[in-house]
Amino acid sequence: MADAKNEETLLTPAQSLACIHDVAERLRSDIVAPEKRVIVGIRRGGAVIARLLRDHLAERMDLTFPIGYLDITFYRDDLDTIGPNPVVGATDLSMDIDDKRIVLVDDVLFTGRTIRAALNALFDYGRPEIVDLLVLVDRGNRQLPIQPDYTGLRVKDASVRESIKLVYKDEENPEDISVVRRRLP
Repeated sequence: MADAKNEETLLTPAQSLACIHDVAERLRSDIVAPEKRVIVGIRRGGAVIARLLRDHLAERMDLTFPIGYLDITFYRDDLDTIGPNPVVGATDLSMDIDDKRIVLVDDVLFTGRTIRAALNALFDYGRPEIVDLLVLVDRGNRQLPIQPDYTGLRVKDASVRESIKLVYKDEENPEDISVVRRRLP
């Protein structure tokens, strides 16, 4: 699976699910107005984590939070560098987010630019009361003053010369997710 020379598994599927359950429990203990909570996943990896988070909370709290998905492609500040035909996913925020307490979910937090783009996109759909940021992995090396409220794993020794990615086979059935670190040439 992982090339020993260039790739390292940081979280196996079992460890990834354990991290998601742990961070979900921390979030659950902080929820004071469940009727106002909405979970929003950033496409692609954040959407996978958001679904698993919602499912865990539904099981533990006996209620299902509304869930939405953001595609931030056209909000990126590096759109001109990602090629002439960027892959664009669907944004699905069919619920009203005005005065809601949003849990914005992403897989890996790095520079903070994805979150900045997601906040811009989110506010085009309404004005939430609060936005909490939940990430599976915080790899540091921030370029913007953005910090997560909930984190599954902090990678303190991450270099800008490597990538840390969520790996999964099927977005609709993400039980096999793992987190991999790849050294860049």
